[in-house]
Amino acid sequence: MQNAFLATFTVLMLLPGLLRAEAVSLLSPADAAPRGGVIQASLPAQDRAAPSLFIGREATGFFADRPAHEPVFTAAPLLRSGAADVMVIRALIEEAESRRDGYDALQHGARVKPGKRPTQMTVAEIYDWIDRTPGQPHAIGRYQFIPATLKRVMRVLDVPPSSRFSPQLQDRLADVLLNEAGLSRLRAGQISRHAFMNNLAKIWAGLPNSSGKSHYAGYAGNKASISWARFDAVLAQVFPS
Repeated sequence: MQNAFLATFTVLMLLPGLLRAEAVSLLSPADAAPRGGVIQASLPAQDRAAPSLFIGREATGFFADRPAHEPVFTAAPLLRSGAADVMVIRALIEEAESRRDGYDALQHGARVKPGKRPTQMTVAEIYDWIDRTPGQPHAIGRYQFIPATLKRVMRVLDVPPSSRFSPQLQDRLADVLLNEAGLSRLRAGQISRHAFMNNLAKIWAGLPNSSGKSHYAGYAGNKASISWARFDAVLAQVFPS
């Protein structure tokens, strides 16, 4: 009985090695060096601590913030910022970017959250959260401001960072971007509705350009969340010609 137990124990101990040898014999020519497995058995030492989704991407993160856009036009004070056309555009941006949480939205890939609702934070507290959590996305609020854009439009309006990131402030900041995309020129008939829409798509990744895709398609998972037909139909309500 004891000899039978020892024999069984020995086979079980040798079985993994025998199976590996058999796999090599099946997958590799007899005179070739053994190939690596189809699935690597273990990670390189430098990658073992990282989540598999982010392997090799820790410097920027798979969901790192997209590049900041270049303003198409120089910002100027936006006239009639509470007008019907502005309200329609703001609502469409929310539909594309932050339909669930609105002014308190955070980019879903942000693994480390601020700990407070965005509308209860000062802009300075948002800057501190950004600095403390590199390698993840930081798009925030109804208009999903990325860090570089948030800092720039804050300077344009000359708003102190001690200001609360309130819905009212978020709307004011977004209006700067609308005017940089050419809203005043669209109102004056100096650019077309479609040109304006393409400019908006360079600012908000959830909006499509005339190709039907996000301007940032393929970059860190960005894609348009509404169709070009939907985009055009909504803006045609306030800019029919």
